[in-house]
Parts: sequence; structure tokens; C-alpha cells
Amino acid sequence: MNPKLNRREFINVTAAAGAGLALGLSPRTGAAGSATAKPAILGGPKAHSGAFPGWPVFDQTEERAILDVVKSGNWFRGSGKAVAKFEDEYKKLTGARHCLATSCGTSALTTALGALEIGPGDEVIIPPYTFIATYNVVALNFALPVFVDTDLESFQIDANKIEAAITGQTKAILPVHIGGSAADLDKILAVGRKHKISVIEDACQAHLGEWRGRKVGTLGLAGCFSFQASKNLNSGEGGALLTDDDGFAGICYNFHNQGRGRAASGYNFSYSGTRGSNLRLSEFQGAMLVAQMTRLAEQTKRRTENANYLTQLLNEIPGVRPAKLYEGVTRSAYHLYMFRYDRAHFAGLERDRFIAALSREGVPCSSGYGPMNRDAYVQGLARNKGFLKVYGEQGMRDWLDRSYCPQNDLLCTQAVWFTQAMLLASKNDMEQIAEAIRKIQKHAGELVET
Repeated sequence: MNPKLNRREFINVTAAAGAGLALGLSPRTGAAGSATAKPAILGGPKAHSGAFPGWPVFDQTEERAILDVVKSGNWFRGSGKAVAKFEDEYKKLTGARHCLATSCGTSALTTALGALEIGPGDEVIIPPYTFIATYNVVALNFALPVFVDTDLESFQIDANKIEAAITGQTKAILPVHIGGSAADLDKILAVGRKHKISVIEDACQAHLGEWRGRKVGTLGLAGCFSFQASKNLNSGEGGALLTDDDGFAGICYNFHNQGRGRAASGYNFSYSGTRGSNLRLSEFQGAMLVAQMTRLAEQTKRRTENANYLTQLLNEIPGVRPAKLYEGVTRSAYHLYMFRYDRAHFAGLERDRFIAALSREGVPCSSGYGPMNRDAYVQGLARNKGFLKVYGEQGMRDWLDRSYCPQNDLLCTQAVWFTQAMLLASKNDMEQIAEAIRKIQKHAGELVET
């Protein structure tokens, strides 16, 4: 499907294809359903013969926005207007009191932890099922990233295990809304309040996600977003920090601006006393984000509709378990569509072989994250000279022992991902995804033997 179809065209296309399905025809090939056909990896026809929507989606709106910045000659946020306009529109969209644009999502997280003065001797609770940036922003401050195991059903941090991981050194809880669905914020925020520990939401994948009707990223002390090229709201690179705390917002601004306060216009050469760095967003990216935001609501609605339908279809296939949404999730952003694959229902077919077979059916997919807590890069922290100076050899051995996450280990052997752009396709495409999986399941025994 062309991602630039308007909603009426989208409905007409899917309705026409649906009529073909009512006659028992494949919407793309006109042939009978192919669940009984040989898998494509064994020489059979693909279950999905077309192409999924490309990413990013753009048109003359983005071109004009970038050209306007070029012609203005104001390419820095201090003299331009695009970044400030994005910040104003994004905080209105999310309901936040303050929005600070940053150079990337990692920079937003760095700013939040910097404003909290996280440093040597401190601990920050994070999930092991996340992008490496969540770990890096903690480790770069010489604080200990403390892993709390994953809830196997939801792919999120297990909120029931957070309190047991808290020590006298715990300074922040950093839940990640993996795939665009919220972690269990009721429980996480309650633990934070009880122990007077700040909650910083890593909402880098969760644009327009909601928890009990409120936008994620607005419930903790701060919420951090990414606008990297793969994200649902995209400027190639970019990020934002949201907060309702006036004082914290001011510290964050100073931190991301080399420790300098906000100027009415141009440059401010006076220092605030806050340490910092240059984590600012450029005017080009600000303009791109303003343009991209015009599509975000409709794209989010389409992803939600398709994800809900795909979940309905996949729930009918034994051994395929879509990620559970918590009761408080009133909207998932569906940056990722994730499910668990149980090989016992596929004649023992290995997960990687299943992924290879599904990809050959014209359904691109991946295995997702590995177990970060077991990664050699992460475990190498125990030998880092700086950390050994702060925590000692025994302290780092204890940290490795505390990093055991058995549920996450299991999840990393079962997870399968689809990307968000696939959910911008048609209802028929969702049906063909399910058809491809059923075909593989029917012929799993043959795939095991080859």
C-alpha cells in the first residue's frame, strides 16, 4: 500500500480487497489461500507477494520546511524559530508543561540523569530488554545500572520485582516503554513515591502511547523521546524531554546548553552553575519534526487498527503469543509489533529457522534484542578501571550476580518483531502475515528436516 493514501482511499482499497477474501481469493494473487502450499523457503509461493510501506514517509511539506530554514540563514536554535515551534507543538500534543528538544533520545536521557546529578556510587534501575542507550546513559555517569527482570507476557520491566532491587544507593527508576506500550506505571510510580525515588520514563519508542488516558512520558518526573530514523516520529536524529516540574525543566535546559541559561534571543554567555554539554537540536531537525507531526495522529490510528486486527488473527494460532498490554494501556504506539514464538507448537522448529522461513514468505521480521545483561560489552563494566575505583572488585562481582534475569533470558530465545512501518499496510496485509505463519506451522516438520 502507498503510505501516502488518505484515509478514504485506504478504506476503499481494503474494502475492495476484502470482497476478494469473501470469495476465498488471495487479495494479491487472486488464488485460493496458500496455507496448504509449500513454504517459500522450500520453493513454494510467497504468502505475501507485495511490498510493505516504506519508511520514512515524506513529501513537499518536509522539503519546504527544510528549504525555509536554509533560506532563513538561522540554523541554530538560539536564532531560529523551528525548534521552539516544535517544542511548543509537542508539549501541546502530549499535555506536558515543558518540552525540551535535544540532539537525540540518548541526549534526552543524559540530560534527565544529569539534571538529577546521578554519579559515582549511585544506582539506577533499568530493564535488560531495551536498546543499549538505556544502559549507556547510566554507565557514562559512573553509576551502576541495576537490571530488573522482564515480565515475559508483556516484554516490559517486571514492576513487581523493582522494590526488591532498591538499595540506599538507588537514585532513579528508568522504565522503558518497549515497543511503544507502557510499562506498568501504576506500580512503578507507587514504588517511586514510597521510596522517594525519581521515575524517568524512557518513552523513546512510545510517541502518543497512553496510560489511563495520559500520554506516556508525562507521568514520571520526566519522559524522554527519540526521533531517530526508525521512530514513529522521525527527523533522522533528535530527541525530547518532557516534564511538568518548572525547576527541573530549567536545570535540564541549562544542562543541554553547556551549563548556560536560556537567552531571550541569540546567545547567553553567562553560566548557571549547572554542569552540562551541547545536546541541542538543530533548526533543520526542528523543522522536519514540525512537518512530520502532521502525519503522526493518522499513522498512529492506522497502526493501532492493524495491530489490534493482527493480534486477533495471531491469537488463533497455537504457539504464537502477542505481547500483552497492561490494563492501564489506553493506547500503544506500536513502534514494534512483538510476539513470542513457542517452537513446541511448530514441531520443534528453531526460532531462527522460523524467522528465516517467515522472511522468505515476504514478511520481514527479526529476533529483536539479545540479553543485554549477558552481553560481553555490558559485563565488561566489571573490569572498567573507573568502576573498580568507585565500587571495588567485590562490588563489581556483586553487581554481576545481581544482573541475573532468567525470564529475560527466556524471552530473548522466543521473541519475534515486526517494525512499525508494516502496520501502515492494509488489513489484507495483516491477513497474509497470519497466513504465512499458518503455512509455516503446517509444514514445520518438513522445515525441521531440511
